Amino acid sequence: MKHIGIRQLVGIAASVALVVIAAPLFAGSSTTQTITFSVNAINEIAVSGNPGALTVSTATPGSVPDTATDSSTTYDITTNQSGQKITAAIDSGMPAGVTLKVQLTAPAGATSAGLVTLGASAADVVTGISTLNQSGLGITYKLSATPAAGSMASDTRTVTLTITSGS
Repeated sequence: MKHIGIRQLVGIAASVALVVIAAPLFAGSSTTQTITFSVNAINEIAVSGNPGALTVSTATPGSVPDTATDSSTTYDITTNQSGQKITAAIDSGMPAGVTLKVQLTAPAGATSAGLVTLGASAADVVTGISTLNQSGLGITYKLSATPAAGSMASDTRTVTLTITSGS
């Protein structure tokens, strides 16, 4: 029979302790998790600010008054859906003899309706919008008045631009 010395006994005990301690570390070298995800419909539009005041103040003799124009504002758009459009409406109708029109520059792949007369009912101003994000797209407003509109004090209208589904 072979006798084990104290040093050998301590060495064996240390080896056993390392195996017992290290075993849980090597029990699983990988694990998994389940991730649930979704992407909601995104249809966002923002404008750069308000246009300047539109004032009809001149006319060529014998002609209707000159149109006031403002192209100082822009809009940004992001959508992750296909077949979207932008509509525009004002919060209340214009006075008799006064017309407010808007034109939006179309983003890539879409179509602008050109100058559209604004009223209390929503009108299409850009159609054919699909999955894009663009910024700095132009907005032009034109205000015209007939002589029958007469002279009137300053007034305001709120224009609402909406992204909605449609052609």
